[in-house]
Amino acid sequence: MLHEYRDEIHILKQENTHFAKIFEEHNELDQISTDANEGRLYLTDMELETIKKKKLLLKDEALLMILKYRKAQQDKKNA
Repeated sequence: MLHEYRDEIHILKQENTHFAKIFEEHNELDQISTDANEGRLYLTDMELETIKKKKLLLKDEALLMILKYRKAQQDKKNA
C-alpha cells in the first residue's frame, strides 16, 4: 500500500499508533481479499465488497495522514 511513501510510512508506523493500527488493519483485509480471490477463503460477493470498501477507506485515511506529515516536514524545512 502506497509504496511511493515508504519512508513516511516507516516513520509514521513508529511515531503514530493510530496510523500503525489502520496500516495493519488494511494489510489484514488485503490478505483476506487475496485469499478469497485465490480460492483459499470463501466470501460472499457482499462480504468481499464490504472488505474492499473498508480497505479503500483505510487507505484514504492513511494517505491523508502521510500527506499531512509530509507537509509538516516541508514546513519545518522552510521555516
